[in-house]
Amino acid sequence: MNNKTMNSLRQASLTLVLAALALPGFAQQPTAAERTAMLKATMASSQALLKPYEWIETTVVSLKGEEKSRLLNRCYHGADGKVQKVPLTAPPPAKKKPGLRGKIAESKKEEMVDYMKEAVALVRLYMPPEPVLIQKAKDAGKVSISPQPGQRVRLTFADYLKAGDSLALDVDLANNRPLEAKVSSYLDSQKEPVTLDVRFGTLDNSATYAANVVLEAKGKNLKVTVENSGYRKP
Repeated sequence: MNNKTMNSLRQASLTLVLAALALPGFAQQPTAAERTAMLKATMASSQALLKPYEWIETTVVSLKGEEKSRLLNRCYHGADGKVQKVPLTAPPPAKKKPGLRGKIAESKKEEMVDYMKEAVALVRLYMPPEPVLIQKAKDAGKVSISPQPGQRVRLTFADYLKAGDSLALDVDLANNRPLEAKVSSYLDSQKEPVTLDVRFGTLDNSATYAANVVLEAKGKNLKVTVENSGYRKP
């Protein structure tokens, strides 16, 4: 075999290798740190794009499968950039039972009400994900990445907000927008675990928001659902 033929074969082999590397299965994907940086930029951009909007937040609290409260708030960003909430529903009047049993029942009810409030507050601490906390987890080396079906990748942030918690975000490979999230956390202690399942939505201007959040505290038979809808510019 002459040199000219050998060179041709080498060139053909190189072309095949380069073509294979260009395929989706062989193409080099961004690292966890690079994906985190892109996600952080996307979330920061979304928060800026959402500032001119107002929307309706519906919070439903259920205990042992029975709906206990349903509250609606009109939400908007104030001059300081923080979300302001105007109640659209009044809380139901409290019903008190007379006597000692009534006092015991009232005490237990107040304890559960406080727990419900803590659970609702926890939802707001995790959603939407904060670029600052995402960066903090990344700097601490507590980010892992794993491919998922359907052209998405999962970024998992350990110790995102509390020691021992985790925030897992499924991100669209094409545009780096979060699609779903799963949170494993707790209230006062890790003996009181709670989980959050989140579905994200996208507005016409490409802003991403937490459309539906479901918190479950199975140890307390408690479920909190928060829905954000009706986005519009006033």
